[in-house]
Amino acid sequence: MSGSSGEQAPAYRSILSIRDETARVQALNEHLSTRSYVRGYSLSQADVDVFRQLSAPPADTRLFHVARWFRHIEAILGGPCGRGEPCGRQASKGRRGQPQWSPPAGSPPCKLRLYNSLTRSKDVFIPQHGKRVTWYSCGPTVYDASHMGHARSYISFDILRRVLRDYFGYDVFYCMNITDVDDKIITRARQNYLFEQYRGKRPRAAQLLEDVHAALKLFSVKLCAATDPDKRQMLDRIQRAVKLAAEPLEKAVQSDLPEEVADRRVEVLLEEAKDLLSDWLDSTLGSEVTDNSIFSQLPKFWEEEFHRDMEALNVLPPDVLTRVSEYVPEIVNFVQKIVDNGYGYASNGSVYFDTVKFASSDRHSYGKLVPEAVGDQKALQEGEGDLSISADRLSEKRSPNDFALWKASKPGEPSWPCPWGKGRPGWHIECSAMAGTLLGASMDIHGGGFDLRFPHHDNELAQSEAYFENDCWVHYFLHTGHLTIAGCKMSKSLKNFITIKDALKKHSARQLRLAFLMHSWKDTLDYSSNTMESALQYEKFMSEFFLNVKDILRAPVDTTGRFEKWEDEESELNKSFYDKKAAVHEALCDNVDTHTALEEMRALVSQCNLYVAARKAARRRPNRALLESVALYLTHMLKIFGAIEEESSLGFPVRGPGTSLDLESTVMPYLQVLSEFREGVRKIAREQKVPEVLRLSDALRDDILPELGVRFEDHEGLPTVVKLGDREALLREREEKRRVEEEKRKKKEEAARKKQEQEAAKLARMKIPPSEMFLSESDKYSKFDENVSRVCPHMTLKARS
Repeated sequence: MSGSSGEQAPAYRSILSIRDETARVQALNEHLSTRSYVRGYSLSQADVDVFRQLSAPPADTRLFHVARWFRHIEAILGGPCGRGEPCGRQASKGRRGQPQWSPPAGSPPCKLRLYNSLTRSKDVFIPQHGKRVTWYSCGPTVYDASHMGHARSYISFDILRRVLRDYFGYDVFYCMNITDVDDKIITRARQNYLFEQYRGKRPRAAQLLEDVHAALKLFSVKLCAATDPDKRQMLDRIQRAVKLAAEPLEKAVQSDLPEEVADRRVEVLLEEAKDLLSDWLDSTLGSEVTDNSIFSQLPKFWEEEFHRDMEALNVLPPDVLTRVSEYVPEIVNFVQKIVDNGYGYASNGSVYFDTVKFASSDRHSYGKLVPEAVGDQKALQEGEGDLSISADRLSEKRSPNDFALWKASKPGEPSWPCPWGKGRPGWHIECSAMAGTLLGASMDIHGGGFDLRFPHHDNELAQSEAYFENDCWVHYFLHTGHLTIAGCKMSKSLKNFITIKDALKKHSARQLRLAFLMHSWKDTLDYSSNTMESALQYEKFMSEFFLNVKDILRAPVDTTGRFEKWEDEESELNKSFYDKKAAVHEALCDNVDTHTALEEMRALVSQCNLYVAARKAARRRPNRALLESVALYLTHMLKIFGAIEEESSLGFPVRGPGTSLDLESTVMPYLQVLSEFREGVRKIAREQKVPEVLRLSDALRDDILPELGVRFEDHEGLPTVVKLGDREALLREREEKRRVEEEKRKKKEEAARKKQEQEAAKLARMKIPPSEMFLSESDKYSKFDENVSRVCPHMTLKARS
């Protein structure tokens, strides 16, 4: 574009009149934004005058018009000119220099923030060593079946781990422990062993009743001592159940009933009174259990069950798993160094952590996670364990807040040799020793349940920092929220829990994971019918979208037909697609907010569904490539969340019952042939008016194929949509459809019946003679004039007074 001196001079004079240099350059940038400088541009004296005012192009990238203009004139004049120096045109053969390029301003990248229990805020996540992340997670205490409380923690951490690894690209080293030495395990193992011995002796009815009454007396003491109302209610329920089970056996003994009747009632009472008898046997015979193998069999069995449950939930296994029983030498060394550093002391064969000495140190602080809970004796005693809160044990401490690093073993407890005599590890020390051995003096992430913050994790921090003499053993502490059952507290000690196996009988692993994904990992999650119904609906919604896209992609098309011209609808959908992807990214950066991410994904599917519906209504094919891109993105995200197994290329995989066979790729070609054949038959039947064939086609669609997990969807003027789904879901869907149709039929019949009755009543009223028309309305009239009614058709009526 050629410049004109007449056009430029007034504008430049106005710019040169601005005294402030910054404002002058900004005004120049605004003026130049409307102009272009290319080959053939006519340089004016006004350009040169303004050019002399600049010694160099501006550094501010937002003033790129001025920078480009400066380089342009500089190239024409053959180099920079000093202030007041004459400038001439470049004497070369019209060659020009490369114009300056300025990068786009862009937008600042979204940073991952995680809710850190150490600060109780969302902190920017910065690993210690680039993209490498070290993570230690508190594992289960394996003395009973895994329940939904375990699922809450381990599915939530699995989601976080997958997102960090597969979405943000971190190299995550994930370590988890198994607590196989613990007060609960010791007690449960002894009780199980003693009860099985007792049952093996096949006690007679009279002996069993005597023992049960003795156990009830001991149980009554526990019941009276219970202060928690929920626990008291649970114990009272157990006591009543045992008494009810004992009554039939007492009657059998008193009535001298046949032996087989009494034996059956003995078995019933044994099963009902198992907990009471176990406690009673343990209180009298527990100290005689000395074989260490008895204490290892129980945790080994339940650890295997735990791993099976995690595999069934599609939870990734840890990179390394540690067991307390395997790390006793490391734990002994760990405790010894804490003592050597001055933060531990031996007392009567046990070793305790000196919280007063630690808290008074300038380098340390105690109670980092929950400082307000320091001194809570109830919480501290629960952390020590039921076997460690006797009066003699409590008197061994220098301060009530001190906790056991190593416990001297009493009769009936497992033990290992150590410098302080035979004993066993304390609860808190196990994680410190095992994590410290594997991850060193500090780690990026430590995870566990919300209820572990105090005293367990606060004590872990204290003893680890006392060992390493640092103040940063953990950089980010992540705690998953509680799980409630239909709004009620879930507790194994209260026997108010649902095992993972029982939960998987009602819902699939994907459905459970979706329920967790629809809630924040750090907040309380209520496991209820409403929660699961929301997850089921989300799964169905996404599944329908994937099935529809698969059907669209199966439609035959030539190579060039895969790439169709985009209209406004495709451009709008694509813009929305990228907007939703950005929204999902922002949600995941915000403390891995999967709830918001799933809602954004749902909104994207809704927009796709509207687009497809509009295309079908217009008898036009939807854009295959665009829908495939959306479906692949959603599949990718659901894979990252662990809601889709790795083998699936698009959408939820459909497999044969009890096999890993990809059913969809195997049978879909045959179903497609069947669908096309059926369409051809239906077309001929309609043309030839053969209703019997049409009814058979409908029966195939409605009755036969759903039994095989296949759905045919007929759309007027369009090819039949073929979908593979869950057989049970399709059958429920069919029954619901039939129920709705039956209700419609009944309503229609009822409406027709009422209409017929109304017509009949109207016809009957028309047949009534005028002289009798009002006789039935005795509620309105008290007396009729009979003489008048006989003489003429018009009656004289006396209204009811």
